[in-house]
Amino acid sequence: MSIENTANKTVGDLISRSNRLGADKRNTNFAGGNTSAKGIEKDPVTGEDVQLLWVKGSGGDLGTLKAQNLAVLRLDRLNALKNVYPGVEREDEMVAAFDYCLHGKGGAAPSIDTAMHGLVDAAHVDHLHPDSGIAIATAVDGEALTTKIFGNKVVWVPWRRPGFQLGLDIAAIKEANPQAVGTILGGHGITAWGATSEEAERNSLWIIDQAEKYIAENGKAEPFGARLPGYGALPEAERRAKAAALAPVIRGLASTDKPQLGHFSDDAVVLDFLEAAGHPRLGALGTSCPDHFLRTKVKPLILDLPADASVEDSISRLTELHTAYREDYQAYYDRHKDEDSPALRGADPAIVLVPGVGMFSFGANKQTARVAGEFYINAINVMRGAEAISTYAPIEESEKFRIEYWALEEAKLARMPKPKSHATRIALVTGAASGIGKAIATRLAAEGACVVIADLNLENAQKVAEELGGADVAVGVQADVTDEAQVAAAIDAAALAFGGVDLVVNNAGLSISKPLLETTEKDWDLQHNVMAKGSFLVAKAAAKVMIAQGLGGDIIYISSKNSVFAGPNNIAYSATKADQAHQVRLLAAELGEHGIRVNGINPDGVVRGSGIFAGGWGAKRAAVYGVDEEKLGEYYAQRTLLKREVLPEHVANAAAVLTSNELSHTTGLHIPVDAGVAAAFLR
Repeated sequence: MSIENTANKTVGDLISRSNRLGADKRNTNFAGGNTSAKGIEKDPVTGEDVQLLWVKGSGGDLGTLKAQNLAVLRLDRLNALKNVYPGVEREDEMVAAFDYCLHGKGGAAPSIDTAMHGLVDAAHVDHLHPDSGIAIATAVDGEALTTKIFGNKVVWVPWRRPGFQLGLDIAAIKEANPQAVGTILGGHGITAWGATSEEAERNSLWIIDQAEKYIAENGKAEPFGARLPGYGALPEAERRAKAAALAPVIRGLASTDKPQLGHFSDDAVVLDFLEAAGHPRLGALGTSCPDHFLRTKVKPLILDLPADASVEDSISRLTELHTAYREDYQAYYDRHKDEDSPALRGADPAIVLVPGVGMFSFGANKQTARVAGEFYINAINVMRGAEAISTYAPIEESEKFRIEYWALEEAKLARMPKPKSHATRIALVTGAASGIGKAIATRLAAEGACVVIADLNLENAQKVAEELGGADVAVGVQADVTDEAQVAAAIDAAALAFGGVDLVVNNAGLSISKPLLETTEKDWDLQHNVMAKGSFLVAKAAAKVMIAQGLGGDIIYISSKNSVFAGPNNIAYSATKADQAHQVRLLAAELGEHGIRVNGINPDGVVRGSGIFAGGWGAKRAAVYGVDEEKLGEYYAQRTLLKREVLPEHVANAAAVLTSNELSHTTGLHIPVDAGVAAAFLR
């Protein structure tokens, strides 16, 4: 092996290669696989040349890999670990030993796969999880297929759990097979190597392409079997409507042990799989690649009803299957646990498949839920490839358990940061494209919630959603709260995007500032339609979903000081605010039995960033008080007890606290956020 004395170029080439490989999901899944390069750098203390390994660290993703995501280790010390290796039964201890090989400061923690890079006598090594490669790796005759497809250029490695011993095995195979450019890792994936970064990448892609080509040219036309009558995909609008109706219920089932966020996919790969006669058998076998089932669990829950089954029948059967799934998972855990096994982490499914509709995947956050679904699509592709040319044969159940309940995986989970106050919660905020609504959405997202930005202005709603982090955090929807169909569509959007709704903020509004004799019937109706009727429609639609989920929930009304304080020239606005305030009391009394809390916030004088004030209300109120409009915020501040201006962020603070566990036993409450207006004190 020749190692270049060009550290910066070596690292740059490694990052570029990794990003190219990771950008194409046919090469490897999100955060899966790893790449490495070896080079020479001067030790800053001794000035001597040292041979180093740069390798993707634990938790990184190839597609977005940067220099800080690499672990950097000294090769002399890494190879010296072979002298203290205690054997395969204690190989987990070697992960901690990697820390003693680190060079310099910073960088990522070394992953379990470090040995398969550092111990292999090649300057550049790739380890990937391509669907086509795993299809060969999970075929019952995978070893024979490897020889048939690749000749002696790729060597079969029988299944072994990732670790130090696998690194030793691959190193020995390369040494014994100098003509080889890589391996098929049984049940797992591929490795490839090269003297240069370009050669390693070329060899990786060659293995992937050859496997794809063989499957395409030699595979059966219908590897999953015949089409099942009645199990085909429903028309798009029908299946998405059914998905929106089922999602909250399924999410509630999947959250039996701990709250989860959801992701829905009606990808053609999933729908095709569920229409095929072989899907129950293959689904029960579960996935094989460790990266797959760590996200998807050992196997999915599959609804065994045709596509045209009613929502009611589907829910009833899913509930039965969920009970059976939990019993089966508990039995799986009990069969394989020993005295050192971590405690059971939860018996609910991470993947739920509904014929004709699609796939619901779950995780502790939206990204995890989405990636779990992506991994199961990878798993379906693997099953298709294996069944096309052979018979799908994943690793043994006992080996799956050893991976899923690995002490190293448990330690990794223990290092995860403490969840934020609103993690796993799904919020829908109306009027959220500006002012108070935007501030509330921003604060809830900062506290870990996923947020649906509902607003009349779709473009602005989508802009706010993008500002908050995009589809894994927020989505923007158009919603006229006076239109029951649009309200229902916004709730459905929350169900399809994140799995349901846990928290609703009734913030949408407008203000008509006129004295009684100038207020028209049209003014009155518009004011009440938007705020009283609109709040009612949103609360009703949200409560239906919250009850279906069985996870409780929060409904917040952004009311006003005017709901309890009489002022001149705003009869329509103040009356509808009083209506909203009493809805809080009525709904708190009615929904408490479902664990749904209903509370209100009474702001006053929120001028900055307010769409209502900018839309004419500010000018009219300034005229009433005889002040310049630009000084209205200051005027409001000076009439308060605290002499402080109220900003949208102050209202958002109240919303965050009211919907957190800090006030978990509070309902029917109105919190003033007005800097102190004695006349509006609640009595």
